[in-house]
Amino acid sequence: MESERSDHNDLSGTVHGPAVQAGAVYGGIHIRSGDGDAAARQPWQLPPSVRITDRAAEQEALERHRARTEREGHPTLVAVSGLGGVGKTAVALAWLHSLRTRFPGGQLYADLGARSPGGPVSPGEVLSRFLRALGVPAAQVPAAMAERAALYRSLTAGRPLVVLLDDAATAAQVRPLLPGGRSVTAVTSRWRMPGLTVDGCYALHLEPLTPDAAVELLAAVLADDRVAAQPEEARALVELCAGLPLAVRVAGARLASRPRRRLTTMVRALSEEHDRLEALAIEGDHNVGAALDLSYQGLPAGAARLYRLLGLHPGREFGAAAASAALGTDATELLETLHDANLLIETGDERYRFHDLVRLHAAAKAEDDEPAPDRAAALRRVADHYLASATRAEELVDPAHRTLRRDHDPRVVTAGFPRSPEAALDWLERELPNLMAVIHRARPDGFPEVAWQLADALWPLFLRRKFYEQWRAAHREGLVAAEQLGDTEAACRMLTSGGVGELGLGAHERALEMFERAAELFRAHGDALGHARTLNYRGLAHQRLGRPDLAAELYARAAEELPACGDHRAGALARLNLADVALARGLPGEAAADAEAAHRALREAGDPYNAARAATLLGRALLGQGRLDEAERRLSWALTTLRGMAAGYETARALEGLARLAERRGQPDRALEHYREALGLYAAAGRADSDGARAVRDRIDTLAQPASRPPE
Repeated sequence: MESERSDHNDLSGTVHGPAVQAGAVYGGIHIRSGDGDAAARQPWQLPPSVRITDRAAEQEALERHRARTEREGHPTLVAVSGLGGVGKTAVALAWLHSLRTRFPGGQLYADLGARSPGGPVSPGEVLSRFLRALGVPAAQVPAAMAERAALYRSLTAGRPLVVLLDDAATAAQVRPLLPGGRSVTAVTSRWRMPGLTVDGCYALHLEPLTPDAAVELLAAVLADDRVAAQPEEARALVELCAGLPLAVRVAGARLASRPRRRLTTMVRALSEEHDRLEALAIEGDHNVGAALDLSYQGLPAGAARLYRLLGLHPGREFGAAAASAALGTDATELLETLHDANLLIETGDERYRFHDLVRLHAAAKAEDDEPAPDRAAALRRVADHYLASATRAEELVDPAHRTLRRDHDPRVVTAGFPRSPEAALDWLERELPNLMAVIHRARPDGFPEVAWQLADALWPLFLRRKFYEQWRAAHREGLVAAEQLGDTEAACRMLTSGGVGELGLGAHERALEMFERAAELFRAHGDALGHARTLNYRGLAHQRLGRPDLAAELYARAAEELPACGDHRAGALARLNLADVALARGLPGEAAADAEAAHRALREAGDPYNAARAATLLGRALLGQGRLDEAERRLSWALTTLRGMAAGYETARALEGLARLAERRGQPDRALEHYREALGLYAAAGRADSDGARAVRDRIDTLAQPASRPPE
């Protein structure tokens, strides 16, 4: 009898690794180990990379950081921040994809939804996704967040993988998602994330593309010959996109769908500021305005209001004091919030500017979300800030100049600069673009008095640093504003001060017309003092027009009439002008007498700038008389005084006098030193082509020839 067949087997004890129990086994069986199952479940979640342009330096910086942390045995963590649409995700993806062969353990990706309508994704939800991607069955994902994080770190401790955490909201959201082991994690965010630096994070901030790189990106998006055929139009187009990759891509995509359309069509569409953001949109797809909306919607209420009000700021760049004026209260912390959100670019110590497209977005939000009276009040506060600050600077540089009123709120925030003439001039020069923008905006915005008053406050800057084009533009607008107000006194000031600027520009006939028009207005209103002041100005115009006799006659009348009307300072300036005519006529003795009288009166009047000008002229007259020691004393005093005022043009004239003195004493090396410094100052003051500068160049050329130089 045949024995009974067994059709089962037994397995007992602890089993490590895979095991198979079977009653009967037939051929064709393949058994895979657990390692093979894990390999099959490796996640490769990164989205595809897109073309990036001109980001080689950023890629190299990221790779240097990774190599360094690898050598040190640490995981790699980087945070890429920047304005919405600047290409943060594209840069991170390009770098992480390049690491695939080095990190074969997989790729994890999560959109953290910082700008999602439903709010940021919770770290616990992301951990659950990551654990399932790493092979943990859904039923075995721990319920507690801390346990999920611990399991995640355990599973990634020996696994060489890369992780992209896209659009992060905060460092606290990111921290539980950092893998264990020596993995690489990249975080992208519209916010700067200094909190991650304690975790060894390398922060990379992305700026917009350069014009050349943006043109290259546009050509790649179009993929035809239009950029090559229309290079100037292509450059104009990317400049209107302000180097923002998203804007360039959207503009390119719209053109790519219309292959017969020239680039000039899109340039025209983007040239109107009010319509630019609307033009940079593809319906149902990429949209620059929508990208900026997401950043705006994530702001706290106070920062959002400051963002809107700064969109009204007349100039491109502003300081913290101007921002506080716009807001009506201290804006320091809110500026930091906007900077951290990459909606403001820091340009220096407490100075900021918008990216061009962000500025348009902020202005649009002000139009949409700020009531008209609040917008008007903010604009007036900003205008008052600049007027009050410029007036303060004017008083420090030229205390005798301001004789007309200033209509600004005395409580307005003013700029904080040191109480010195040089610091005040530096502030005026730095803020000149903003001051000019306020002058041009004041009349249309409903406060024309600010236009002429601010132009008047800029007199010390224009006189000393010779910004002639701005001088002309400011006084032209100021004159229109004064005439609109029916303010004769203000109109006359704009005519006389503006006429001096026209003299500097070489428009001598135009200057004379302005001075004579002011004289007629003063006469018509019975203003003897105002009319007497125009004598000086008319004399200057006639002197420049080659009529020294007529100029001297007008100066002599001014020197007599002005003190009689109570203006001894203006009378002294007339004596200074008489001295200049006498010296030009070859009468150094007469010139010295008038210059000495002018110098003394101007010092008594508390006008050190013009007193120094008189000392320079006196030194030159004494030099003409052969009184070298006295000339040196006067010229040296003038030089020291003018250097302290940062008055480059007049400093150059004093140096020129000292150079001629050194030549008279047979000191060519010293003369060359003074001449060269003077020439640099003429150039810095925009007067490189003036008669003085040309004379200095001639003397340098002569003295630089060895044969012309006597032994010292």
